[in-house]
Amino acid sequence: MYSKGLHQCPLEDSNQPENAREKRQFPKSVIMIGNPGTGKTHVATALGIGACARGKRVLFSKVTELVTHLIEAREERQLTRMKKQLARLDLLILDELGYVPTSKLGAELLFDVISTAYERTSVIVTTNLPFENWTEVLGSERLTGATLDRLTHRCHILEVTGESYRLQDARRRRRRETKSTRNRAQKMGKPNVPGR
Repeated sequence: MYSKGLHQCPLEDSNQPENAREKRQFPKSVIMIGNPGTGKTHVATALGIGACARGKRVLFSKVTELVTHLIEAREERQLTRMKKQLARLDLLILDELGYVPTSKLGAELLFDVISTAYERTSVIVTTNLPFENWTEVLGSERLTGATLDRLTHRCHILEVTGESYRLQDARRRRRRETKSTRNRAQKMGKPNVPGR
């Protein structure tokens, strides 16, 4: 299902000698691309909880919510303060990039957050869009290119495949309900309820 296990996706560069890591850590980022319902948010949440357990400062936010907060902070002249808070994070999880297009201002503010995080903060992005379609969300090809350039450098890209877990669960529930209805009908001496 996932091209790498969670234990194989360190959020820091572990290929460096131990003493070099002490001097400078390069945060690793993760981009999870896949259809809805394939577990991207679940995995991102698990990585966030793991980072919290290791004492890291973590923020999990849907992209649309973060953009809304950034725009509101700008309108209230609190953007600098909010950006400083975001810059202190060890891990920023941006969930559901691609479900709702952002405004020009929102895309620029999101880029600024990602640009500030570049090589300072680990970033996890979950998305249902392949990279070539990110322009649909961010608007400008130039801004999309710059965003991808920063996000994909020192990054694990995980393609999550498979059928939606929610869809599978709905099908299982429907089969159980149909079977339960048949069993009740048989107990009551009624003719068998045909399956659908």
